[in-house]
Amino acid sequence: MKALISVDMEGVSGIVHSSETNPERYDYQRGRELMTADANAVIAGVLDAEPTADVLVADAHGTFRNLLPEQLHRRARLVRGKPRALNMLAGLDEETDAALFVGYHVRAGEGPGVLAHTMNGEILDVRVTGRAPGEDARVTGRSLGEIGLNAAMAGHLGVPVVLLSGDDAACAEATALIPEAVTVPVKEALGMAAAVTLHPEEARDRLRRAAADAVSRRTEIPPLALTGPLDVEVDLASPHTIDLATLVPGVSRAAGARTVAFAAPDYGTAYRLILLLAQLATIRPA
Repeated sequence: MKALISVDMEGVSGIVHSSETNPERYDYQRGRELMTADANAVIAGVLDAEPTADVLVADAHGTFRNLLPEQLHRRARLVRGKPRALNMLAGLDEETDAALFVGYHVRAGEGPGVLAHTMNGEILDVRVTGRAPGEDARVTGRSLGEIGLNAAMAGHLGVPVVLLSGDDAACAEATALIPEAVTVPVKEALGMAAAVTLHPEEARDRLRRAAADAVSRRTEIPPLALTGPLDVEVDLASPHTIDLATLVPGVSRAAGARTVAFAAPDYGTAYRLILLLAQLATIRPA
């Protein structure tokens, strides 16, 4: 059994502020330790259910160099650093049996949610029009944040997302997309930088039990698959990013000053182009 655990930071137990998630801020080292401990709890849960599992952990926050390798569970292999294929899902492939999202956050514009954003904060919204399993009609303009974008990429490869942890808003977002998935709310969001949190040790106990349960029920949880052709609209924060985006073949300005649009034959193509737009958003005018 192969499991991929994608670990972000904003939804980790105990974290509420960017000083705990930003390498340039004073409390970042503490955030790294909290992130690594949550990851270890989920790894342990996977191994409780499947003692011989191949567990791959993708560091999925910011620089992708946050998890402390020397403190990570020794049975797991760690994917760190960038750039890399599939971004937050590096290591995922068709042979993966289950994906688990740890420390995730709600999408931009939703909330209250702790440190809510989509990707690097320059993407305001992503709307995807396509088909979903069991639906005869096209799903028009479904807004997706990192939870939905990554879950749909896993689904494109036939992999179910069986578990998600984060604040209550992130868990609600996941449940709306994948009702069968196990969610673990480790804090109740009060705002962008405030929450009622569980004690980290209590959160880790819950994460371990939930991971074991989720992996045991993986065949009962369907992948989130959006089938093509797809139409995608992306709202961007910076006019400069929009200027750069329209240099990409197939990307055009859409209605609204902040929107670009493109068509894709399948979700894998759409996902990679969204990642490119997010990368373009990091470029500043000379």
